[in-house]
Amino acid sequence: MNGKCILIVDDEAPIREMIVVALEMAGYECLEAENTQQAHALIIDRQPDLILLDWMLPGTSGIELARRLKRDEMTANTPIIMLTAKDAEDNKIQGLEVGADDYITKPFSPRELVARLKAVLRRAAPSDNETPIEIGGLLLDPISHRVTIDGTPADMGPTEYRLLQFFMTHQERAYTRGQLLDQVWGGNVYVEERTVDVHIRRLRKALGETYENLVQTVRGTGYRFSTKS
Repeated sequence: MNGKCILIVDDEAPIREMIVVALEMAGYECLEAENTQQAHALIIDRQPDLILLDWMLPGTSGIELARRLKRDEMTANTPIIMLTAKDAEDNKIQGLEVGADDYITKPFSPRELVARLKAVLRRAAPSDNETPIEIGGLLLDPISHRVTIDGTPADMGPTEYRLLQFFMTHQERAYTRGQLLDQVWGGNVYVEERTVDVHIRRLRKALGETYENLVQTVRGTGYRFSTKS
């Protein structure tokens, strides 16, 4: 066992059973729920490390539960992978915008599921690690909450600092503005998505000409932090 607990929320018992077998073989502990009411009770009681959540559920939908969880301070940081037969691009975007960390379309192989689950858990590892993060001459120190650029202290506000810390601990992945709002501002705070653009501009300005290109605009999606041009 690797100590991680996964909640599987799907109204189809055969699918839950298939997932349980695959995850238990990979060393995970599994919890099962067939609707959002059961799922919410288990989430509060057991606090799983990750939730595999079916989009189409009886009563309250999976997407609505995901939205509720991401707005709740107690569960906002719990990773969610959406499981669904829906493969339309707009549905995928909707799932990611409410805060889902990944999206897997049925049918999927158990091997793919385990691989995607491991990747999400890695990305969701606590970002408050006290180890300084360094990329070239850009150094972020979580203990002092200071950023230095080529040895010189950077002048940036607290929001830009949190944005940079999130980016530096979640490199090479594109995030929508909605996801950045959830991760950096918190799901309980109402802020318009365009506010993200304002702080991205401020962050780039603080990083200066040498490092501003690390924060890349991804057309049609949002932003990505990458050392690759």
